Amino acid sequence: MFEMFPPALALIGGALLTALISSRQLRAVVVIVAPLICLYLIWQVPDGVVVRGAFLGYPLELVEGGPVRRLFATIFAIMSATGAVFAFNHARRTELVAAQLYAAGAVGVSFAGDLLTLFVFWEIMALFSTVVVWCGGTESARAAGVRYAIMHLLGGVILKVGIEGLLVTTGSLDIRPLSAHDFSTWMILIGILINAAAPPLSSWLSDAYPTASPTGSVFLSAFTTKTAILALILLFPGESILVGVGLFMVFYGIIYALLENDIRRILAFSIVNQVGFMVVAVGIGTEMAINGASAHAFAHIIYKALLFMSAGVVVMRTGKHLCTDVGGLFRTMPVTMWCGVIGALAISSFPLTSGFTTKTLISQAAVGEGLTTVYFLLAAASAGVFLHAGIKFPWFVFFQKDSGLRPKDAPWNMRIAMIFFAFLCILIGVYPQLLYPLLPYAVDYHPYKPGKVLFYLQLLLFSGLAFFLLLPWMKRTLTISLDVDWLWRRGLPLLVKYVARVGKPPVSALRSRLQQGAGLLTATARHTMGHTGPLGRSWEIGTTALWIVLLLMVYVFAYYLF
Repeated sequence: MFEMFPPALALIGGALLTALISSRQLRAVVVIVAPLICLYLIWQVPDGVVVRGAFLGYPLELVEGGPVRRLFATIFAIMSATGAVFAFNHARRTELVAAQLYAAGAVGVSFAGDLLTLFVFWEIMALFSTVVVWCGGTESARAAGVRYAIMHLLGGVILKVGIEGLLVTTGSLDIRPLSAHDFSTWMILIGILINAAAPPLSSWLSDAYPTASPTGSVFLSAFTTKTAILALILLFPGESILVGVGLFMVFYGIIYALLENDIRRILAFSIVNQVGFMVVAVGIGTEMAINGASAHAFAHIIYKALLFMSAGVVVMRTGKHLCTDVGGLFRTMPVTMWCGVIGALAISSFPLTSGFTTKTLISQAAVGEGLTTVYFLLAAASAGVFLHAGIKFPWFVFFQKDSGLRPKDAPWNMRIAMIFFAFLCILIGVYPQLLYPLLPYAVDYHPYKPGKVLFYLQLLLFSGLAFFLLLPWMKRTLTISLDVDWLWRRGLPLLVKYVARVGKPPVSALRSRLQQGAGLLTATARHTMGHTGPLGRSWEIGTTALWIVLLLMVYVFAYYLF
């Protein structure tokens, strides 16, 4: 009955109702129920194209079902509902509306069967995620939101150029596996990688997400980068360059997260790191690798949102956002602490957590293709993840020194959301067979082999030992770590000041000459057009008639000559 109904419309309708309803209680019901309705509709969509349309004569496939599409749409709907539970008592109405439309864009991308439909929902995500950033309400949030919007406008233009080029060369807008071999396909790949936060254009993520509100950053952590992963799975599976790009992202995120002092910037850089694992898997391109990328995206949305929820509660309750300003919070925030620890263990691929059962799929896919170097680099990266997210985040925030702060634990609705996601982290870790059947291909993989479990335990325990041995040298600073964004956050203002200083003398000289010329022109006009000037005084009628005759003769001569 509902297989023809686009699931994204449930979230769009929920957003409209949220905007119109004045009752806070009814708004809370709408923002939670709308994603659940969307989730129901997602599982009514059969495989294949179910809703078609047309635009300017081009056929559109507005809704196309499939296992990987359904998997991503499912976690987007779950994230939207759980995020709403976390946020409804504290987020502004504007943020709740924007978050629902942001999630609707992600679900729309999941089921888009053609590139034009994908692009429209892609831009809906960019627009309303910018609004979510601006709802942070601070000057830094407004500035970061502008930079965020500019970067996604650039990515959207690049993607659109690629889509138009592909349409011209092939005459088709269908979403199908491509190869980056010409200008158009490279533009599409680059446009997607910008949304995946691939360096060098990844700084928009660490710049914008930490400036959003404590509730807004939870939504931001889930949708943009994971829809990019879905787009890569659908369009560029097996593109070998993605293996190198992904490995660069993995270690880039680790290094910058280790350098950071801001609680949420640590987690933002960690997103780049984790998305790098998925990009590597898409680059490998085998069935196991695609399963690994899909499963890890599913698990990542849960544990990363859990970490941002934990960090958001700390920021909301203490008003502090630096690791150096907090510590010892486990005394009064036990629920927030335990949920944060579970999220930290999951992101570190600790056995019996969701991260272990999904990330090891990617490592096993690398081994299956004989990519031994890639396997060991991913293993080393797992140790790095444990350093910055598994230990550093909970240690500096909840333990370490006693900051003297005694804030209250999370409000009841935030506790419910965090406990639910913490439960899912453990459930998928203990019973991965609940997730594996939802993956796009059949899974013949058993994560809990003794050798693999022992290897990861040794890796994580030794990296933890290294952390505490090096702890005296891990001094936090009040600075932030800039990347390519130095060019527009520091370099461009310096260049403008330099040009203004160097160019001031010639500009002043030019202004003086222009003023002199304008004065001379004004004086000449006054002399010529004034009462005593040749064109201003009264002329005798005979003289006037003579001038008229002369001008008429010139006109006639020019007319017949030319």
